[in-house]
Amino acid sequence: MQQKHFVENYQFWLKLTSSLAVFAAGCMILVKVYAWYQTDSAVMLASLTDSMFDIAASIINFFVIRYALTPADEEHRFGHGKAEALAGLAQATFIMGSAMLLAFHSIERLKNPLPLIRPELAIYASVFSIVITLALVWVQRIAIKHTQSVAIKADSLHYQSDLLMNMAVVLALYLSTLGFYAMDGAFAIGIALYLVWGAKSIFVEAGAALMDKELPELTEQIEAIAKRQPLVYGVHAIRTRQAGATKFIQMHLELNDNMTLLDAHRVTHDVELAIEAEIPGADVLIHQDPISVVKKS
Repeated sequence: MQQKHFVENYQFWLKLTSSLAVFAAGCMILVKVYAWYQTDSAVMLASLTDSMFDIAASIINFFVIRYALTPADEEHRFGHGKAEALAGLAQATFIMGSAMLLAFHSIERLKNPLPLIRPELAIYASVFSIVITLALVWVQRIAIKHTQSVAIKADSLHYQSDLLMNMAVVLALYLSTLGFYAMDGAFAIGIALYLVWGAKSIFVEAGAALMDKELPELTEQIEAIAKRQPLVYGVHAIRTRQAGATKFIQMHLELNDNMTLLDAHRVTHDVELAIEAEIPGADVLIHQDPISVVKKS
């Protein structure tokens, strides 16, 4: 029952955040298109370009996450959870692409700075984007606490960078109104560099999930849970990895040589249930070893 509740909760938060991200990015694009058209600001175009990539990445997330949440089937016996990490890689690629486009455009604007037309419109658009993004990041942080999803972490990191970016846009636009026209292009280049830095961390985390990186924070907890069972002499060969909501755990239990198969099964089953109760989303596979064999090896 607890595992079922965890899975349902995980699915709820992933679906909610992916839907909200698409809606938020769509709203920001409409406002920024109008503001850029009216002002011809490089930093506003930088913000708009990022939002265009945001909605593309969020749409990919929307569909990939739903695929990742589908149950295991005949062709994917371990489930589809790694699709979340693929969504993270796609987002990182979009971020890198948007950063390069911004940099090229902004360098040209930096060489030939121009006064802005109606910069207050771009400021209003950026403030609106900050409010929308703050609300989305707040929901995403709640979702991360509930799920620890790589896809949501990647999406949240992206929108957190958007918060800083929109704040920088407001500052750049304000400085432009004071006559510092080069700030429009300079801030846009700074935003591009920040996006590249953010994409790097997403690449690392998504790559770790795809490469089945060990979950060292779980090893001691798993061993402690198993050893609470009085008939377990020891534990070794603990392996862990994660795909989506599921944490795959493999281990060897050291049991008495003279224990019957039925008793060994009962002890193993008790350990499995204990681990699943304390580690949400755990999928446990246990091998039993006679204690004498372990000592010889």
